[in-house]
Parts: sequence; C-alpha cells; structure tokens
Amino acid sequence: MAKKPPELPLGDDGRIQTVTEFTRRVKELLEGGLAPCWVRGEVSNLRAQASGHTYFSLKDAGAQLACVMFRGDAVRQSVPLRDGQQVLAYGQVGVYETRGQYQLVVRALIEHGVGKLQQEFERLKRRLADEGLFAAERKQPIPLRPRTVGIITSPTGAAVQDFIRILERRGWTGRLVVLPSKVQGEGAAAELAAMLREAETLGIFDLLVIGRGGGSIEDLWAFNEETLVRAVAACGVPLISAVGHEIDFSLCDLAADARAETPSGAAELISSNFLAATERAAQSHEAMLAAVDAALERGRERLDHARSRLRLLSPTAVIEQNQLRVDDLTNRLGAALRTSVTERRRQWQVAHTRLAAASPEKRVQLESHRLLALWKRLESTSPQSVLKRGYAIVRDAQGRPVPRAKGLAPGQPLVNEFYDGAVRVRVRTE
Repeated sequence: MAKKPPELPLGDDGRIQTVTEFTRRVKELLEGGLAPCWVRGEVSNLRAQASGHTYFSLKDAGAQLACVMFRGDAVRQSVPLRDGQQVLAYGQVGVYETRGQYQLVVRALIEHGVGKLQQEFERLKRRLADEGLFAAERKQPIPLRPRTVGIITSPTGAAVQDFIRILERRGWTGRLVVLPSKVQGEGAAAELAAMLREAETLGIFDLLVIGRGGGSIEDLWAFNEETLVRAVAACGVPLISAVGHEIDFSLCDLAADARAETPSGAAELISSNFLAATERAAQSHEAMLAAVDAALERGRERLDHARSRLRLLSPTAVIEQNQLRVDDLTNRLGAALRTSVTERRRQWQVAHTRLAAASPEKRVQLESHRLLALWKRLESTSPQSVLKRGYAIVRDAQGRPVPRAKGLAPGQPLVNEFYDGAVRVRVRTE
C-alpha cells in the first residue's frame, strides 16, 4: 500500500509565504518592536561610500552588529570614525530586505568615555550658569596696559614658551611672572586653584592668565572641574582664560573675565593693547611735534611780516627804495643807449656790405679768384703734375706710351720719362 505524501507547511494565515513576504514580516516585527537606543561597541570594517553613506560594524567580545549612517546624518557628525574606535551609537534597527539582513541605522555618534565627560560638562555648565557664575556683570575689564602679568601654567610646556616668544616679538615691556602648576591629571584642578589664590594674595599683578596648550577632553578636564571654575569666577584680579586650541572650550573660559582661544592668543591680546597704546603715544608725539613746528612757522611768518612793515615805514627804507629806483633807471638808460648804438652799427654794416658787393673792383676780384681756381684744377690734371708727384711714363722707341707689360719683348728698348728727364732702358725677363 503506497504512503501518503507529507502535508505542506502553511503560514499563520493558512497559506505558503514567499521569501519577500516572510522578510517583510521580520522587518515589521523588528522595526516595530525595537525602540531607538544607544549601543556601545568597537568600530570595524569601516568604509565610506562615494554617495556619502558610511558602513561599519560594531562589535564586542560576544557579537557583531552591522551599521549604516546615511549621508544626511554623517555630515552632521563631529566625531571622525576609525577602525578600533570605541563609540556610543544611537539609532534604530532596520532590515535590508534584498539581503535579508538587519542592521542598526545610526543617527548620532559620540566617543565612548567622551560622552560621559561631555554630559558632566553640560550638567555642571547649566548648574553654574543658573548660579550666575558666568554672568557678564560679574566680569572685570581687562587693563589696556598691565605692568605686571602672571601666567599660571606648566613651566615646561610649549604654551608658556609660545606666550613669552610672542610678547618679546611684539616688544611688550611689562614684567611677566610664570606661576608653575600641573595642568592635567589628578590634583591639577586643586593645584591650579591654589596657585590662583596665591597670585591674588601677592597683590602685585595687574592681570592674570590661566591656561595650557591643546589636548583631548580628558587632558583639558581639570579646567572644567568645579573647584577651579569657582576659583576663576571669584578671582579679584582681572583674568584671561586661555585653554587649548581654537576649537577647545572650557568652563574656565566662561567664568573668566575674558577668553583667548590659545595661550598665544592671550599674548597677542595683551600685546595688542600695548601696541595700540604705544601707537597712540607715537601718534600723539608726532602730532605734538607737528603742532609745535606749525606754531613756530606761524611765529616766523608774523615776525617777517612785522619786519617788512617796519622797513617800509622807516625813512631809511624810503631812501633805499629811491636809491634802488635811481640805479634801475640808470641801468635802463645805459641799456637803451647800448641797444641804439648796436642797431646803428648793424645798419652801417649792412649798407657797407651792399656797397662792397656792387663795386666793379669787387667783381674783378671775385672773377680772378674763380679763374685761379680753374687754373689750379687744370694744372693738377696735366702730365707734368702727375710726373711731379713721383710717377713715370714708359714709352717705346717711337715715343708712344706703353700702358701694360704684356707684349713687350726681351731686349726691347724703352724710355722712362720722369719729371726732370728721361732714362733709356731695355726689357729683361726673370
């Protein structure tokens, strides 16, 4: 007897489900049943797509979770992700139906450890702000030209060296005192607060600066501790807080009378006021000198004017003026006479030249000169003139000139005619 085939498995609704239908049910159950939450883990398999989406995994010792952060959320994050980084990720579960894979859709990220410190920072900030510790009316004005400045920081750090170098470079001439203290680690806040109170007790400072160079939030945390923040707010000496780099911000910055982005920025702030005052003093000095010079020049002009008027009103001045006039008229008369004589002489010369040109004797003289010139030209081209200059004329036996050597026969008689006589010769070949 043949066996019956097994019955087909059916879904809850009594029908067979496709893969897509089943995966969609899983998606609905997961996404509807799990609320958004924070997940802690280590970043691995990090890859950023050209689309702007970021894919990675969160893992711990027992499991691994696929994660995606879409472009809109990724561009708002301030935490640069890297493999091996411990983070806290906030998001909700999502199912990628094409692969049947669930993943955490991350909306926000903070570094693990930093998150707790950041929460403590915000909590303490709100509480101290409610007490009025950060109120603007509590803050003291920063002196424009402090004579003695104290800086509370690590004496071996780069921050204090930069601070001193900038003050020297900008020509600040006050007195600087470095008040040494720890700036990070256990007990740093208490030591900074104690040094701050000690500086106030000394009573020699016009301005104080407290700060250090940049670092992580853990490195800078001493400047967020309540003990130090309250000491900064209570300080009776004007105080500048200069903690970290430009992007760092501490509660001491809020409690201090002024904030500088860096210790170098604090040095520039102090020296800028000094330079501005120096520049104003220099400008005032130049303006005073200019005013004195202008007053002296006006005095000289008034004195010269008074002297001129005095000379004009005195008898001596009248006499001198008349003497000058007599001299001027004398010179003008002499010049007029010289001009008249010169003109008469020129007219006589012109008439004399015209008369000489019209004289027969003059014409005969000119023609004689012209004939003499023609005779000289004719004479210079005559054979005798040529012979006289060192040349000779070769003639044959018939007396004819021989212009070239070609055609002469050996032993042929010739006559060389010179300026002062003739010489008979015969042709000889070498």
